[in-house]
Amino acid sequence: MEDRDFSTMRDDMMVEIAMEAALLGEHLGKPAFDPRVMDVIGRVPRHEFVPLELQPYAYLNRPLPIGFEKTISQPFIVALMTDLLELTDQDTVLEIGTGLGYQSAILSQLAKRVYSIEIIGELAKQARQRLARLGCPNVELRTGNGYHGWPEQAPFDKIMVTAAPDLVPPSLIVQLKPGGRMAIPAGLADSQQLILVTKDANGRLHTREVLPVRFSQLEEDEPPTFA
Repeated sequence: MEDRDFSTMRDDMMVEIAMEAALLGEHLGKPAFDPRVMDVIGRVPRHEFVPLELQPYAYLNRPLPIGFEKTISQPFIVALMTDLLELTDQDTVLEIGTGLGYQSAILSQLAKRVYSIEIIGELAKQARQRLARLGCPNVELRTGNGYHGWPEQAPFDKIMVTAAPDLVPPSLIVQLKPGGRMAIPAGLADSQQLILVTKDANGRLHTREVLPVRFSQLEEDEPPTFA
């Protein structure tokens, strides 16, 4: 496909994201996402983070398979979770569930540093290649189970989790700085909720259920072993 075709489809995707945000404004607490978030999503080429045969569908507002029974998230959900973090250019972010790196690329444009963990080695390998090709030097990847986070680089200003545990892992709560924010899906497979976790300056936690969602399961594991 030609670049102009992708550009047109990307514009259509952005309109759909904005319309869905407006329709769900009552649940989200506002009628539109941060313009900085929308600008970055409008610039990061989603077609570079899906398998070649799915590039014609890259800008549909829906999840797409990326292999190993995993998906790249629906663009609206990517925008929503990114917006919930209220990122600044001084933030250090932990991402659990790299996939092929699309969300990592978006975070990299809005934060100072991104540490991302992917459990499937082949996806992590491809994500490194794709992120390098797109020029995202502030993303560091590890292969391993992200349930216990990345203790060596903690604490984090913001945490994004793109797989769903039954409950928010205590290890991730500990690794979130006072004043920090975490966007995480949690719950049983048929009753997951996207949850915003905030930690105030005194370390007290506050949670808010945002929307029903469906993500692959984040499996609990022994304390981390990484490659």
